[in-house]
Amino acid sequence: MTFTVAIVGRPNVGKSTLFNRLAGRRLAIVNGQPGVTRDRREGEARLGDLNFTVIDTAGLDEASANSLEARMLAQTERALADADLALMLIDARAGLTPLDEHFAHWLRRKPTPVILVANKCEGGGGEAGLWEAHALGLGDPIAVSAEHGEGMGELHQALAPFAGGQIPSEEETGQEQRPLQLAIVGRPNVGKSTLANRLLGEERLLTGPEAGITRDAIPVSWTFQGRAIRLVDTAGLRRKSKIGEKLEGLSASAALRAIRFAQVVVLVVDGEAGMDKQDLSIARLVADEGRGLILAINKWDLVKDREAALRRLRDRLDTSLSQARGVPLLTLSALTGGGVDKLLPKVLAVFEIWSRRVATGELNRWLAEVGERHPPPVSKGRRVRLRYITQAKSRPPTFILFASRPEGLPDSYLRYMTNELREAFDLPGVPIRLHPRKGRNPYAGG
Repeated sequence: MTFTVAIVGRPNVGKSTLFNRLAGRRLAIVNGQPGVTRDRREGEARLGDLNFTVIDTAGLDEASANSLEARMLAQTERALADADLALMLIDARAGLTPLDEHFAHWLRRKPTPVILVANKCEGGGGEAGLWEAHALGLGDPIAVSAEHGEGMGELHQALAPFAGGQIPSEEETGQEQRPLQLAIVGRPNVGKSTLANRLLGEERLLTGPEAGITRDAIPVSWTFQGRAIRLVDTAGLRRKSKIGEKLEGLSASAALRAIRFAQVVVLVVDGEAGMDKQDLSIARLVADEGRGLILAINKWDLVKDREAALRRLRDRLDTSLSQARGVPLLTLSALTGGGVDKLLPKVLAVFEIWSRRVATGELNRWLAEVGERHPPPVSKGRRVRLRYITQAKSRPPTFILFASRPEGLPDSYLRYMTNELREAFDLPGVPIRLHPRKGRNPYAGG
């Protein structure tokens, strides 16, 4: 079933450029001068396997009655009424303008679903405007460059649910049906491949007492409890100073790439040897990349004083991995299979937490309570006002905090808020991103 998409936004944000990109040819005139497009223009568009009708509209501008601008706005309103959804474009390099805010408020009152698109993001130049775009209250912005064709994959993903003719729910627009990307990482010879074989139920990967048997990142797909999983077994990661051969360097690069593309990472630690600096470095890398993390303490059947070993592991984690407090710790033996049955259910649980979204209303009630219980500090003689908070994205949970003077919020206060977020909304063991921004409540007065 085909569907119709209207491209809207203030003048000169790149609507006609995106229209031409989707239509596959230069149907609309593109010029740096604002206001070139006046009539709405329709075209047949194709994006990957999606075929749909796209409408280019005149730039949204405030207009007095009976003026040319008012008639142009009426044309845009008709296009919006005919469309199944609207793409609101902003210029990420220019940042938000009062006109963007005015028409975002106008669009929020319309019944047509809106996808926010931040254009001109090539080269990272629009990063500040991309973060600011969350203040419009239209959901997560999609970063694109209509001129260079960047971000079209993400735009395809956002449009795909509308191809069936129904407005998708948040669950339907997620990636729950895609394979869960799981990476097994750790130092050499801690039992990564043995654990992978135990999970798979077959000798799928080569193992042995020699360190460094696995040289590449080996992906294997299978299903667990009806959930498709793509597991990647990786080569052992050693400190850079210990990586001598070119081949081992390439193996380490493949392992690091597997972490970056994973959703949940299982870090295998040798229970007898305990957790050393390299294990903590790998754990910090996983947290910095924003991935869900599970610690699998292998060879547990060989550990003699288990209570003392667990206490040392917990103390090391609490003091050295505060950015992912509450990381699940499982003890097991990949060789005998003891405790391995608990690992995949824990992987699914961590993935659910990593993908969790918190309602904006709940967040702002929490913000009011936190602000009362522990007020923010004074900056330049005035107390910082916490105005509004919203979840910008999940995977990992990422929040935008709008404040009167965000530069006046010290790191210690942001850490406090992050820990409170983790506690209040049950987000253990996954990285949480909290970005302070200057701004006001986008829903105030509307």
